[in-house]
Amino acid sequence: MAARQHKVLPGFHLALGYTLVYLSLVVLIPLAAVFIKSSALSLEEFWAVVSAPRVVATYQVSFGLSLLAAAINAVFGLMLAWALVRYRFPGKKLVDALVDLPFALPTAVAGIALTALYAGNGWLGQYLEPLGIKVAFGPLGILVALVFIGLPFVVRTVQPILEDLDTELEEAAASLGAQRWQTFRLVILPILLPALLTGFALAFARAVGEYGSVIFIAGNLPFVSEITPLMIITKLEQYDYVGATAIAVVMLLISFALLLLINLLQAWTAKRTGRNR
Repeated sequence: MAARQHKVLPGFHLALGYTLVYLSLVVLIPLAAVFIKSSALSLEEFWAVVSAPRVVATYQVSFGLSLLAAAINAVFGLMLAWALVRYRFPGKKLVDALVDLPFALPTAVAGIALTALYAGNGWLGQYLEPLGIKVAFGPLGILVALVFIGLPFVVRTVQPILEDLDTELEEAAASLGAQRWQTFRLVILPILLPALLTGFALAFARAVGEYGSVIFIAGNLPFVSEITPLMIITKLEQYDYVGATAIAVVMLLISFALLLLINLLQAWTAKRTGRNR
């Protein structure tokens, strides 16, 4: 008789039960509560709340700047990860540690620090505003805050792939006459693209729901620099719980749709490059 295999973790059914209970308590039940609460509105009332001009303006600010910040992080996060993996320079370990600073820093502290830095009398703002570049208390300030909190997601997602990437691929491409840009575009980028898209999606998801680091530097001007999370907080302060959950439902649906699109693109890219398993 074969010896019974010893397993460190519990069996499939018990582990699945724990997983489902945990996901239900942390994710499914809160999300379901949002949809149930917003169902107290009729379709006409729901549409009137979520399509109000001021609310629509917050969608444009939140989702537009979140996508832009994630795109910026995808470019510069890749460059930073490349520098950390491929080059040696003084202070490399310090830079590598500073990448994780937005993870450890409380968001409110980050917002206050960025505001003090980019305000009209700040260290950088006092030189930028005379040039016509107003960062704090406007959409540009929101973008700076979202780039700040989203950068680590791209760097930490791409960095392990770069570390495992064999430099012999680049040497082989160079021996065949490929230029540096051709080697990067045709050899390296297809391998990094699934991880890069994952980092982009994580940075976008974090930016959409960000509140603490944005609220201080945004200025919170209606139709200009007001974000959707602030609109939800405003509704809650007015005891309009149904209206707040209605706006939250729209944010959830748009976020899910965008993340689904990114995941489908990531799966297609992995399949196209032959890296799906």
